[in-house]
Amino acid sequence: MSGLLERLHRVLAGTAETPRRVARLELPFDAGHLLGPEAVQRLQPAAVLVPVIAHAAGATILLTRRADTLRQHKGQVSFPGGRLDETDSNMTAAALREAHEEVGLDPAGVQVIGYLDDYPTFTGYRITPVVGVVREAFTPVTHPGEVAATFELPMTTLLSEGAFERKAFTRDGLTVPFFELNYGEHRIWGATAGILWELRGRLCGDG
Repeated sequence: MSGLLERLHRVLAGTAETPRRVARLELPFDAGHLLGPEAVQRLQPAAVLVPVIAHAAGATILLTRRADTLRQHKGQVSFPGGRLDETDSNMTAAALREAHEEVGLDPAGVQVIGYLDDYPTFTGYRITPVVGVVREAFTPVTHPGEVAATFELPMTTLLSEGAFERKAFTRDGLTVPFFELNYGEHRIWGATAGILWELRGRLCGDG
């Protein structure tokens, strides 16, 4: 096991599906009605898989570019994942099911090693990030109705100084900050970048 993967195991040790913490978001003072503690409790549960691919040359994170035909977040970079289904026994099952449906990742090939804090979104979801290591060779088989393409973000890029930029958007008259990470032609922002930022913080010791 590489030093980076050992560190990842170590920083996620002890994390579990319950109880769940909510990620600390930098929100305007008067944004409590959007994503304050009470509002978060009303969000729909969803889960994403953060698939860490254990290549011999170095670990990467598998990401997807959403299909342009989707109603929400079309064309954006995301993790494999989606809302909790009534057939899912828990959030981990939801993340693994969605990853299998979206990119053909066999759940048996994923070693779930921990969880990041839940990430609330303005689109009405409370996302549980499930971190899993994929050790066997894996060739994505994408679902054309959901995924336009996949790519892998090197962990070294994630951890590099200055990888993230702080930007802002305006919603309902409020200016809301967010993180953005650019890798090649890919613009990673919103919840996906927020989750990656927390992962970086854990690995760097400041999360």
